[in-house]
Amino acid sequence: MPTETLLYLAISALCIGVSKAGFSGISLIAVYLLAQTFGAKESLGIALPMLILADLMVYPAFRKHGSWAQVWPVFFPALAGMTAGFILLPYLPNEVMKPVIGIIILAMALIQILRAFYGKQIERMAMSMGFRYASASSGGIATVLANAAGPIFQLYFLTIRLPKMELIGVCARFFLVANLIKLPLNAQLNLITKETIMMNLYLAPLLALGIFVGKKFLHRIPQKSFEYLILIFAMIAGIRLTLF
Repeated sequence: MPTETLLYLAISALCIGVSKAGFSGISLIAVYLLAQTFGAKESLGIALPMLILADLMVYPAFRKHGSWAQVWPVFFPALAGMTAGFILLPYLPNEVMKPVIGIIILAMALIQILRAFYGKQIERMAMSMGFRYASASSGGIATVLANAAGPIFQLYFLTIRLPKMELIGVCARFFLVANLIKLPLNAQLNLITKETIMMNLYLAPLLALGIFVGKKFLHRIPQKSFEYLILIFAMIAGIRLTLF
């Protein structure tokens, strides 16, 4: 394997590790590098085992924060979105869906910004069933088509004012289940092979290093700064998916 490809894989593993520790927008660097190196659809099968390995490391680290009861209200609408994503995946070019996902992320970032000016109205909307279903189902589609659901779910949980440690704990639970569901379906589409799984096992130490670095930083950063960083990373991710 060329040195450049190995470097991109190493950077991707580190970024996925850091993103799983709470800074989800950084994962879009991995999405971009893997898509550029292996192709848009092929990269899904390379990234998914890496994401699952990271989920298996992150869940025990954050199991004291959040609860499964907070996962289920978003899980079932997300599952509907994932089903739609799997139906579309064989037919829909990734280039078509990337800007759609980017626009969703930017719209949710805008809602987060508007909360500073229209706090009560935004909070009423955030607590509505319609907003929860729209956010979760969009995230379900995004996770299947581009592994880009992290910013959507983090922005949703920020909008309903979930504290940072609870947010990471709930996301760790949700993505562990969601990514395990995706595994056999990706394998059925021949996106995951023995070679991609072995490649991921070699990258496991770098995933662990990324999680360690992200967790250390997470404990040091105040809640407000954490919210600003999530917003900034999400906006960068949204612009990247929409325009480039």
